[in-house]
Amino acid sequence: MKKLLAVLLALLPALAAAQAGVALSAALPADTSYWRTSLKAGVNLNEAVISDNWKGGGATSLGLSTLFNGQAHYLRGKRSWDNEADFLYAGQYTRGQGYRKTNDRLWLDTKYGHALTPKWDAFVSLNLLSQFAPGYDYSGDRPRLISSFLAPAYLTNAYGFEYHPSKRFSLRLSPFAPRLTIVRDLGRFQTLPTDVVYGVSPGHTTRWELLAAQVLASLDQPLGPNANFKARYLLFTNYGHFRAQEINHRLDLTLTAKVYGLLSVNFQSTVLYQYDQDAGLQFSQGLGLGLLLTRQKPAVVAK
Repeated sequence: MKKLLAVLLALLPALAAAQAGVALSAALPADTSYWRTSLKAGVNLNEAVISDNWKGGGATSLGLSTLFNGQAHYLRGKRSWDNEADFLYAGQYTRGQGYRKTNDRLWLDTKYGHALTPKWDAFVSLNLLSQFAPGYDYSGDRPRLISSFLAPAYLTNAYGFEYHPSKRFSLRLSPFAPRLTIVRDLGRFQTLPTDVVYGVSPGHTTRWELLAAQVLASLDQPLGPNANFKARYLLFTNYGHFRAQEINHRLDLTLTAKVYGLLSVNFQSTVLYQYDQDAGLQFSQGLGLGLLLTRQKPAVVAK
């Protein structure tokens, strides 16, 4: 009995230390050192109030725009997993014209990579590009529906190699990038039953482009402690229609700068050339003043 009591007394310090270690480990947060996350959300407002007898002309208007960008990046050894959701929506109410949408973007992207060298990865990715709300052409006597949610939508599965010389810039080269074009309820956009809409033939809602290539370049560059410039360029071409005039180009630019606290100014612009949509160059831009919330957790240095 005395020997057993002596053994227990000898083990007490070790048991106490083990219990303290368990309690300490339970109190510590889980290891998230392999993740890097960021969040940016903003609301911009612009308005003009003009009386009915204002001789300078014009009309009362109220505009509202929202933006959201969320990113989550995982890096462990040679493996990486990058995810991004980039949303933008803007509209304006003008007396005498009613409400009209002025901008709309839905972008989702996920990519898995395996490092070949410090600056080159082999990767596979999946991205979706579409919009949230219906879009109209107001050039005629009556508004005409020309686009909507998932009409069109572009779902691209890309395979290739990524070059990332710094943590701010990356270039994806995808010699094989099958793309699915979706036009939900195609008949809504047809003037004649034989009309091809966004490359989708009558009687169908989708179009496959299996033999295709894609180039995606991204820049996320801070401009001092309170400003940021973001650019994304997307090139897509179908090997079956490999002509310069049928290569699709899209450039998205966003500049955000904090003025004071949450108060910020935001500029965004999109330049688009897509042969299946229009033979000319498309352009949109917006400038707003509003509130911007940013959060970032750089648990590890970004590649």
